[in-house]
Amino acid sequence: MEEGERTALLAIAMNLVIFGIKYVSASATGSIALKAEAFHTLADFVASLTVFTGLKIAKRKTKSFPYGLYKIENLMSVIISLVILYTGYEIILDVINTDLTELRNSGFAIFSLLIATFLTFWFSNYERKIGHKINSPILLADSSHIRIDVLSNLIVLLVVVASLFGFHFDKIAALIVVIFIVKTGIQILMDGIRVLLDASVDYETLSKVEKIILDTPQIIKLKTLTGRNSGRYKFIEADIVLKTHNLDRAHFIAERVERITKEEIKNIDQVQIHYEPLQKEEIIYVLPLTEDKTSISPHFGEAPCFMLVTFKSGTETASKTEILTNPYANIQKGKGILAAELIVKNMVDFVLVKNGFESKGPHYVFSDANIELV
Repeated sequence: MEEGERTALLAIAMNLVIFGIKYVSASATGSIALKAEAFHTLADFVASLTVFTGLKIAKRKTKSFPYGLYKIENLMSVIISLVILYTGYEIILDVINTDLTELRNSGFAIFSLLIATFLTFWFSNYERKIGHKINSPILLADSSHIRIDVLSNLIVLLVVVASLFGFHFDKIAALIVVIFIVKTGIQILMDGIRVLLDASVDYETLSKVEKIILDTPQIIKLKTLTGRNSGRYKFIEADIVLKTHNLDRAHFIAERVERITKEEIKNIDQVQIHYEPLQKEEIIYVLPLTEDKTSISPHFGEAPCFMLVTFKSGTETASKTEILTNPYANIQKGKGILAAELIVKNMVDFVLVKNGFESKGPHYVFSDANIELV
């Protein structure tokens, strides 16, 4: 079994044990709040069974469901939320319909609640940790549900202790537990519905993908970027403009973006890149110049400046020229690569040089950006 499935199975066993402890204590004391807590834990047991079932089914793919059954996790989260809300309703009915009586065997109840609270608190933290680790919405939903038990256990514990001193807050404690239950149930319900309705992935994820795309030299423009959650997994789609008309080259760039995205962001199932070539109305040439700007410099990286010459497509007369200062001409190391990166930022198409530099840094920079050396 996967880690998430093992965690869900452990939750089933733990909730069954805690239900037994609370039910025996509720029978021994006659406490409405403790009885409500016992049935709340029984709801946890049902929810844990749902979690385990959802995790087993969600990872499967079939011909009918080529994108997987990942949303089963979110559907199960919604079911859990409804179980939580129904539990709150049942507790309210108990408060209304049950007469207040003096608690019995309070010492036994206190001991039982301390054990239940410790187990619940430990497992809630453990399940939340695993849920974040594998990015599972169903485990996170279940851990939030179980965490409510810690608060409600403490409230019931205080009520039992107070009963030893003649204070009877059993029904009030039960209503406080209901408030916690309803708040958690609504939050889980809304999160599950958002994913089922294909709401966008979080802003942080989209920002990371955007940076990966825009940091790729061959990509000129990011037209659209969307994403959606499906269970613990994410699906990303992007429309980009590439500075190449070579289909093999374009496919290689798209695959590279997909690979980097999956490496840097957890639980990405698919990255779909739709690409189109850049349609340019101008062609830009660049020449490294000597200090007096009268000839081509024999050393690309050490050239004090570059001349950019722009031609309208289909014409043989330059429409514009400009001089670009090379700020890296006098540095000790990496001047050629830095100068090449500066050229790339200016959307140049051709670089004219006196001496070629095959297998050197600038050559790889230009090759990656699809700039041709002449």
